[in-house]
Amino acid sequence: MIKIRRVRKGDLSKIREVIEVAFAEFFEQTLGARPRQVFGGAQYVHHRWLMEPWGCFVAEDEDGKIIGANITVVWGTVGLFGPFAVAPSYQNQQIGQQLLKTTLDFFKENHVTLEGLAASPASAKHLVFYQKFGFKPKLLVAIMGKPLDRREVVQGVKPRSGPRVRRFSTLSEREKKGMLLRMRRITNQIYRGMDLTKEIEIVDGLALGDTLLLERERQLLAFAICHTPGMSEAPQGAVYVKFLAVEPARRRPEYFHELVAAAEELGISHGVQRVICPVYTGYWCAFQALLDLGFGIDFTIVRMKRGKNEDYEDPEDYVLDDWR
Repeated sequence: MIKIRRVRKGDLSKIREVIEVAFAEFFEQTLGARPRQVFGGAQYVHHRWLMEPWGCFVAEDEDGKIIGANITVVWGTVGLFGPFAVAPSYQNQQIGQQLLKTTLDFFKENHVTLEGLAASPASAKHLVFYQKFGFKPKLLVAIMGKPLDRREVVQGVKPRSGPRVRRFSTLSEREKKGMLLRMRRITNQIYRGMDLTKEIEIVDGLALGDTLLLERERQLLAFAICHTPGMSEAPQGAVYVKFLAVEPARRRPEYFHELVAAAEELGISHGVQRVICPVYTGYWCAFQALLDLGFGIDFTIVRMKRGKNEDYEDPEDYVLDDWR
């Protein structure tokens, strides 16, 4: 008898083990080699559970052994899940279906209008599995990287009234509250009800990195949530841009360039060697801009969605968002 329940704090180390073993076996089967570090040193379980404790679930066997897990996060009206894994010896026994059904029920309870995940485009098994629940494969996400010793920071003479970058961590608590509202206004323009507050607060509260703010005369033009190595989602030796958005009403390529340059400077200040930016190819201008800045594609994944307005992305918007 399989039991699905919410994650408790004492489960976290076992969940990491189940996820890493399952993904290591998958990578070995698809790539022909078992990675030494499944996610390159990136961590996903602890801080995501803190963000969404009611939305993370495990599967237990009759002896109380954890044999599967699904980690979720809700960005306002957007619900994402993963890492999602079942221990290899328990796969193909309907356990994944039970976990996913519980996850989708949680999204429904929280009024999520768009649900999504990132999957391997090389795995027909997984694409078919998610299709049975109504998820459709969309465009590719390019995980792009650039060595910091090849930085090409946008240079130029900036007027005094030109944009400047601040870090969220330097703001007072009162200023942070106001800034969160301004960031929410930007994400709401991208997808109605999208809200990255939890991501920003967990990065700030646990010092996982910082959120970079591009402003002109205290008017927020764009922001970027960045992770630095340690207990964050950044792989070892890299700064990782989890989310970046230029306000759609003021989208200009130079704003995007300046935020990417600021992420590089953040990486340099932490002594890392690379900057990693994930980009959904539906945001075509952002994808082209990264190529122009010297980024290369490390690997690709496919985005899968179900819900309202599935193809909401405007190709001309400058957005980076990772659904892994």
